[in-house]
Amino acid sequence: MNINFINFIIAGILGACLGSFLNVAAHRSVINKAWWGTERSICESCGHVLGFWELIPIFSWLFQFGKCKNCGAKISVRYLLVEIICASMAVMIFYKYKISWACLLFGIGACGLVLNSLTDFESGDVFDIFAVAPGVAGLLIRIIGGWPAVLDGIEGAAAGWGVFALIIFLSRGGMGWGDASFMGGIGAVLGLKFTLASLYVGILFGGFFAIIMILIGKFKWGRHDTMPLVPFLSIGCFIVMISGEEIFSWLAAKFNFISEIFTLSWPF
Repeated sequence: MNINFINFIIAGILGACLGSFLNVAAHRSVINKAWWGTERSICESCGHVLGFWELIPIFSWLFQFGKCKNCGAKISVRYLLVEIICASMAVMIFYKYKISWACLLFGIGACGLVLNSLTDFESGDVFDIFAVAPGVAGLLIRIIGGWPAVLDGIEGAAAGWGVFALIIFLSRGGMGWGDASFMGGIGAVLGLKFTLASLYVGILFGGFFAIIMILIGKFKWGRHDTMPLVPFLSIGCFIVMISGEEIFSWLAAKFNFISEIFTLSWPF
């Protein structure tokens, strides 16, 4: 078997396992329950303690047909989807960056995207510790790239936080500070130019979704409807993680008279 294929399988398995863990960490944080230490996973319907064969990412859900083997209660398809998504993200990051510091940097960033998206989707809350932790880890990894890489991370954090701080100020609290904390943290991972591109793509996705909700009658003008923004920002961030270099190369060629704006100085 080709060694590269084995590496992709390992990346996918690792991603699925991380997805399973992030699912649990997000849900338990929302319901204010410990997700660390000796706390065991249980069926929330009957209290059955899950065994090894019930905890294998992706396969356990499929083999049990999405039901608890003890009481038959349905297990949310969210668990399956998040594990598949995380496995796919891990494979794409590894395919793009191979074994490198950039792979580790964006792997940590991707975990932050998923974790914060899950808490925002489930409860509308973004926990500061989950938002800031990837940024701190990102800045530590950026030390490997020297001061320019660290400065780029600091500028990314400032840009990500600053854009939403300005929106919050102008809207007089119409948006929560969790979004600002999230973009500040992930901005330290992405760096300045990737952060600005991610904001554009993420807000574009969020706006497109809002328009669809209005058209189908789920949102109405004049009504204070809300939607989680972090999942859409995360989509933008991940797209830029994977395709940012190509996007900026295209922009630099397209607008060659200001190409320096779109030229990346990659630190790793």
